[in-house]
Amino acid sequence: MAIARSATASEADGSPAAGIAFMCAGVFCLTINDVFAKWLGELYPVVEVAFFRMLFALPLIVGVALAVAGPRSLTTARPLAHIGRGLLATCATLSFFLGLTLLPLAEVSAIAFTAPLFVTLLAIPLLGERPGPVQWIATIAGFGGILLIARPGGAAFSLAALAPLTTAFAYGMLMLTARMLGRRETIWATMFYATAVPLVLIGMLLPWVWKTPELAHLPYFIGSGLFGGLAMTLITQGFRIGVASVVAPFDYTGLVWATVFGWLIWAEIPSPLSVAGGIVIALCGGYLAYSQTRNGRRRPSEPEPLHPPRGD
Repeated sequence: MAIARSATASEADGSPAAGIAFMCAGVFCLTINDVFAKWLGELYPVVEVAFFRMLFALPLIVGVALAVAGPRSLTTARPLAHIGRGLLATCATLSFFLGLTLLPLAEVSAIAFTAPLFVTLLAIPLLGERPGPVQWIATIAGFGGILLIARPGGAAFSLAALAPLTTAFAYGMLMLTARMLGRRETIWATMFYATAVPLVLIGMLLPWVWKTPELAHLPYFIGSGLFGGLAMTLITQGFRIGVASVVAPFDYTGLVWATVFGWLIWAEIPSPLSVAGGIVIALCGGYLAYSQTRNGRRRPSEPEPLHPPRGD
């Protein structure tokens, strides 16, 4: 299947059911990656967990790209732009993994899923876009969902909520810069550099925090990378064969899986206000994701997935 297809072509010949299936499968794999990262983050430095996550994900991403689109799909005419995006991806990944060690899995996921809200706001100065009234309402309500989860001024509030919020901001910038790169940059090149650059940058920090992994924990490090790489591949395929405006909102099924795994593994039971906040964020973020793709602001052939970048 050709890498570059127009939005019109995708809307015409996309397969919604298959696209949704790939998206849901990818989001499930991504949540498994988060589970591994949260568990490993309790035993090892966040920097080390992130490094191995990308180390084992990168070969899978490269292998799939070469098999599907060939070597030219990994080339770029704008290496400096990708390095800049790599810095954003590094910030997003480390802050997300840090949040996993400080907060329940479902709460971290919910707050980080506010990235489309930041896209709406940041697109005003960076792209000159003007949100409509409904988009403004969705954006304001979505940030209200954050307040329901973090509850500033309450006993449950802590600065830990700033970690996934930083992830959302950085990932919003990643989505916007993906638009700026242009059609000549393939999704495979975008994924490759957004993984390879953070791998190098985080690797430079590794000697300062290194803790030799126990042999019994190596499968979890490997599993984190493999599930993360597989997730990105499945989600990308979902956008390539499906209708973007239909596929994108299903990214929020990750909130369900985060809640389920948080309960099963760590006995994390979200409070009613946290559940309400997560629902508000999912509804508002899902609407914004739908409106952005429906209006052609994100090419189905070159998707920028809406979840936090766990080293994609």
